[in-house]
Amino acid sequence: MTDRTPLDFAALAEANRPLNAFVDFDRAARFGEGPLAGVTVGVKSNIAVRGLPWTAGMALHRGRIAARDAATVAALRDAGAAIIGTLNMEEAALGAKTDNPFFGATHNPHRIGFTPGGSSGGSGAAVAAGLCDLALGTDTMGSVRIPASYCGVYGFKPAQTAVSRDGLELAEPALDVIGPLARSLDLLEQAARLTSTFGNEALPGKPVTLADLGGVECTSDVLACFRQVCGLLDMAAPVTLPDAPSRIRYAGFIATATALHAELADADASLLSPTLAKLISYGPRRKDEDRQADREVLARTAERLNEIVTQTGPMVLPTAPQPAFDHAEPAPANQADFTCLANVGNLPAVTIPAGTAANGMPIGVQIVGPRGAEAGLFALARQIDGQLRAYRQPDHFHAG
Repeated sequence: MTDRTPLDFAALAEANRPLNAFVDFDRAARFGEGPLAGVTVGVKSNIAVRGLPWTAGMALHRGRIAARDAATVAALRDAGAAIIGTLNMEEAALGAKTDNPFFGATHNPHRIGFTPGGSSGGSGAAVAAGLCDLALGTDTMGSVRIPASYCGVYGFKPAQTAVSRDGLELAEPALDVIGPLARSLDLLEQAARLTSTFGNEALPGKPVTLADLGGVECTSDVLACFRQVCGLLDMAAPVTLPDAPSRIRYAGFIATATALHAELADADASLLSPTLAKLISYGPRRKDEDRQADREVLARTAERLNEIVTQTGPMVLPTAPQPAFDHAEPAPANQADFTCLANVGNLPAVTIPAGTAANGMPIGVQIVGPRGAEAGLFALARQIDGQLRAYRQPDHFHAG
């Protein structure tokens, strides 16, 4: 897409047709002056882009037009990027496949019919297919990093406290954050520096992982890629968490369902899909004593994670326990078991391509570090990426 002025929106729309990654284009978009001049950007539909529908993937907000850019979008526009449109997502950012009941399913550029992940599936698919150079997504428990992994691109989840929430339709305020996806670490880091507080401290200690990966069941392909990455590093002894990742992820889901239920309490129920209505109902149905137990799980997990990344070293983990799968298959319950940890700990995390599964779909690995050491996190990611050289374009979609 770079250096095409004016932008060819007819060609973009045609390339988007089999993927359904973009839901709206700004055909008046133009490049500006600055460090991102020549870079095209797509924005997840729960982030405000002036003049475009700001739907959050919901029929409830189908007619809402953003009056101004979200702060993160404004930062990219001010840097010269062309903000070319908004991207498909799961309804209300709660879901795992980006099969939206109102805006349709988004497909993975590596295989039509397969999920790009969720909830920022449009962001992952658009970047992987070369429909845009850079995309913004949001990450509540992995919704930037899982699509990045499934689509074979790079993704960054900043610490929640490092990014403005201005112009973001929140799912769970304690866990939500805006983050970029790109086809290179260089562009990803450039976007991260423009849109978030970015520290230059060195990473402490040695990379570390969870003993027995916390009991999370991974496919053999994911395990092989993960072990290859660990073999490239001088790893510290494995560490443990007070609770299993599956329990931590469930506590985060309940918190998100509770927050969304409260936010949508006065909404017209006919404008919510049955799936979303069912998901958010789990929050208020949770018993008080169980909800308190959830809060305790999240609190002690955050404390332990921050202790690990500041005293032992950055955590290296698979991004997702499995590669992308057919839309017809149910989403695995453990999809966010690894990614949820960075959100619970309010920690930055980078995911990079790490290999390819037997079914031809990409596999990712992520690195989670302490706040303030974002530059060190990217340096380690760049070191691993340089040795793996695992990024590859989809066979039928190629970056321009």
